[in-house]
Amino acid sequence: MTTPQIAILMGSASDMKIMQETGQILDQFGVTYEMKVLSAHRTPEETAEYVKSAEGRGIQAFIAAAGFAAHLAGAVAAQCVLPVIGVPLDASSLQGLDSLLSTVQMPKGIPVACVTIGKAGAINAGLFAIQILSRSQPELVEKLKDYREKMREQILSSQPS
Repeated sequence: MTTPQIAILMGSASDMKIMQETGQILDQFGVTYEMKVLSAHRTPEETAEYVKSAEGRGIQAFIAAAGFAAHLAGAVAAQCVLPVIGVPLDASSLQGLDSLLSTVQMPKGIPVACVTIGKAGAINAGLFAIQILSRSQPELVEKLKDYREKMREQILSSQPS
Protein backbone atom coordinates (compact mmCIF):
# COMPACT_ATOMS: atom_id res chain seq x y z
CA MET A 1 0.00 0.00 0.00
CA THR A 2 1.27 3.47 -0.89
CA THR A 3 1.77 5.99 1.90
CA PRO A 4 -0.70 8.90 1.67
CA GLN A 5 0.87 12.33 1.24
CA ILE A 6 -2.27 14.44 1.73
CA ALA A 7 -5.00 14.11 4.33
CA ILE A 8 -8.44 15.28 3.25
CA LEU A 9 -10.74 15.89 6.21
CA MET A 10 -14.36 16.90 6.20
CA GLY A 11 -16.67 17.77 9.03
CA SER A 12 -19.59 15.67 7.80
CA ALA A 13 -20.25 12.75 5.46
CA SER A 14 -22.53 15.07 3.47
CA ASP A 15 -19.37 16.99 2.43
CA MET A 16 -18.09 13.96 0.50
CA LYS A 17 -19.81 14.97 -2.75
CA ILE A 18 -17.75 18.18 -2.94
CA MET A 19 -14.53 16.76 -1.52
CA GLN A 20 -14.45 13.95 -4.08
CA GLU A 21 -13.41 16.73 -6.45
CA THR A 22 -10.22 17.14 -4.40
CA GLY A 23 -9.58 13.42 -4.60
CA GLN A 24 -10.07 13.43 -8.35
CA ILE A 25 -7.53 16.19 -8.91
CA LEU A 26 -5.00 14.46 -6.64
CA ASP A 27 -5.62 11.19 -8.54
CA GLN A 28 -5.05 13.00 -11.83
CA PHE A 29 -1.59 14.05 -10.61
CA GLY A 30 -0.76 10.69 -9.01
CA VAL A 31 -0.72 12.15 -5.49
CA THR A 32 -1.69 9.74 -2.74
CA TYR A 33 -4.18 10.75 -0.06
CA GLU A 34 -6.58 9.55 2.54
CA MET A 35 -10.05 10.91 3.36
CA LYS A 36 -11.71 11.02 6.75
CA VAL A 37 -14.82 12.48 8.30
CA LEU A 38 -13.83 14.20 11.54
CA SER A 39 -15.44 17.15 13.26
CA ALA A 40 -13.81 19.97 15.22
CA HIS A 41 -16.91 20.06 17.43
CA ARG A 42 -18.39 16.55 17.46
CA THR A 43 -15.17 14.47 17.50
CA PRO A 44 -12.52 16.84 18.91
CA GLU A 45 -10.41 14.16 20.64
CA GLU A 46 -10.39 11.88 17.59
CA THR A 47 -9.54 14.81 15.33
CA ALA A 48 -6.59 15.85 17.52
CA GLU A 49 -5.32 12.27 17.75
CA TYR A 50 -5.53 11.80 13.98
CA VAL A 51 -3.75 15.09 13.26
CA LYS A 52 -0.98 14.46 15.78
CA SER A 53 -0.23 11.07 14.22
CA ALA A 54 -0.30 12.29 10.61
CA GLU A 55 3.26 13.52 10.13
CA GLY A 56 4.65 10.24 11.44
CA ARG A 57 2.53 8.43 8.85
CA GLY A 58 3.92 10.50 5.95
CA ILE A 59 1.21 13.13 5.59
CA GLN A 60 2.72 16.35 4.21
CA ALA A 61 -0.34 18.63 4.15
CA PHE A 62 -3.98 18.74 5.20
CA ILE A 63 -7.05 19.83 3.30
CA ALA A 64 -9.89 20.47 5.75
CA ALA A 65 -13.42 21.20 4.55
CA ALA A 66 -16.35 22.25 6.68
CA GLY A 67 -19.55 24.24 6.62
CA PHE A 68 -21.40 26.37 9.16
CA ALA A 69 -18.89 27.44 11.85
CA ALA A 70 -16.12 25.71 9.83
CA HIS A 71 -13.55 25.40 12.59
CA LEU A 72 -12.04 22.16 11.29
CA ALA A 73 -9.10 23.73 9.44
CA GLY A 74 -8.21 25.84 12.48
CA ALA A 75 -8.53 22.88 14.82
CA VAL A 76 -6.17 20.92 12.57
CA ALA A 77 -3.67 23.80 12.32
CA ALA A 78 -3.65 24.15 16.11
CA GLN A 79 -2.45 20.54 16.47
CA CYS A 80 0.44 20.48 13.96
CA VAL A 81 2.91 22.51 11.93
CA LEU A 82 2.06 20.95 8.57
CA PRO A 83 0.42 23.14 5.92
CA VAL A 84 -3.38 23.31 6.25
CA ILE A 85 -5.68 24.35 3.43
CA GLY A 86 -9.24 25.19 4.41
CA VAL A 87 -12.18 24.65 2.08
CA PRO A 88 -15.29 26.54 3.20
CA LEU A 89 -18.52 24.78 2.23
CA ASP A 90 -22.01 26.08 1.57
CA ALA A 91 -24.00 24.34 4.30
CA SER A 92 -26.19 27.08 5.77
CA SER A 93 -28.61 29.81 4.81
CA LEU A 94 -25.60 32.12 4.53
CA GLN A 95 -24.44 30.23 1.40
CA GLY A 96 -20.94 29.55 2.71
CA LEU A 97 -20.07 33.09 3.78
CA ASP A 98 -20.10 31.97 7.43
CA SER A 99 -17.76 29.10 6.55
CA LEU A 100 -15.46 31.38 4.59
CA LEU A 101 -15.12 33.82 7.46
CA SER A 102 -14.64 31.03 10.02
CA THR A 103 -11.89 29.48 7.91
CA VAL A 104 -10.01 32.64 7.02
CA GLN A 105 -10.17 34.40 10.42
CA MET A 106 -7.28 32.66 12.15
CA PRO A 107 -5.31 34.20 15.00
CA LYS A 108 -1.69 35.25 14.53
CA GLY A 109 0.64 32.27 14.69
CA ILE A 110 -1.80 29.56 13.49
CA PRO A 111 -2.00 30.00 9.71
CA VAL A 112 -4.57 28.34 7.48
CA ALA A 113 -4.60 28.86 3.73
CA CYS A 114 -8.14 29.38 2.51
CA VAL A 115 -9.59 28.74 -0.94
CA THR A 116 -12.96 29.70 -2.38
CA ILE A 117 -16.29 28.23 -1.30
CA GLY A 118 -17.46 24.87 -2.64
CA LYS A 119 -16.44 22.82 -5.68
CA ALA A 120 -13.96 25.33 -7.13
CA GLY A 121 -12.35 25.58 -3.70
CA ALA A 122 -12.12 21.80 -3.40
CA ILE A 123 -10.33 21.61 -6.76
CA ASN A 124 -8.05 24.56 -5.94
CA ALA A 125 -7.19 23.03 -2.55
CA GLY A 126 -6.00 19.91 -4.34
CA LEU A 127 -3.95 21.97 -6.77
CA PHE A 128 -2.46 24.03 -3.94
CA ALA A 129 -1.49 20.84 -2.10
CA ILE A 130 0.17 19.62 -5.31
CA GLN A 131 2.08 22.91 -5.53
CA ILE A 132 3.30 22.39 -1.97
CA LEU A 133 4.44 18.86 -2.78
CA SER A 134 6.08 20.01 -6.01
CA ARG A 135 8.80 21.78 -4.03
CA SER A 136 10.24 18.36 -3.16
CA GLN A 137 8.79 16.36 -6.07
CA PRO A 138 9.97 18.02 -9.32
CA GLU A 139 7.90 15.69 -11.50
CA LEU A 140 4.80 17.47 -10.19
CA VAL A 141 6.06 20.79 -11.57
CA GLU A 142 5.85 19.46 -15.13
CA LYS A 143 2.41 18.00 -14.49
CA LEU A 144 1.22 21.38 -13.16
CA LYS A 145 2.59 23.11 -16.25
CA ASP A 146 0.82 20.57 -18.49
CA TYR A 147 -2.44 21.08 -16.55
CA ARG A 148 -2.25 24.84 -17.03
CA GLU A 149 -1.43 24.44 -20.72
CA LYS A 150 -4.51 22.24 -21.20
CA MET A 151 -6.65 24.90 -19.51
CA ARG A 152 -5.15 27.52 -21.82
CA GLU A 153 -5.86 25.39 -24.88
CA GLN A 154 -9.47 24.82 -23.78
CA ILE A 155 -10.05 28.55 -23.44
CA LEU A 156 -8.46 29.36 -26.79
CA SER A 157 -10.37 26.60 -28.59
CA SER A 158 -13.71 27.81 -27.21
CA GLN A 159 -13.57 31.20 -28.94
CA PRO A 160 -16.75 32.24 -30.76
CA SER A 161 -16.58 32.27 -34.54
